[in-house]
Amino acid sequence: MLTDPIADMLTRIRNAIRVERPHVDVPASKVKRGLADVLKREGFIWDWQEVTAEPVSHLRLELKYGPNGEHVIQHIKRISTPGRRVYRKATDMRPVLNGLGICVISTSGGVISDREARQKNIGGEVLCEVY
Repeated sequence: MLTDPIADMLTRIRNAIRVERPHVDVPASKVKRGLADVLKREGFIWDWQEVTAEPVSHLRLELKYGPNGEHVIQHIKRISTPGRRVYRKATDMRPVLNGLGICVISTSGGVISDREARQKNIGGEVLCEVY
């Protein structure tokens, strides 16, 4: 049993990028769908799709690499953990790497990036940071 499924997803992405896999499969959940959607909108992955299988459906993330094989995701780190939740107001959010990276925020309106959270002026739990 996993105690932190989001950290498991981030670790699977990190490991797949390290060995330059074209895609990675992770068990599906609502939060993970939101996280994958944010990564797609912000340009860190090509696409994602849900693959139905027994007993659990999976999300297949198509990883993105540069024209010469550079890794688009250089760093992906879990911020809020089950033992230490991290919350931020919209006014306290600062751009990651001067705007080159993002923080993924879980809000009452769903999972969004820190840019969208600042535009909508809503805060929430900081799930991870990506650059």
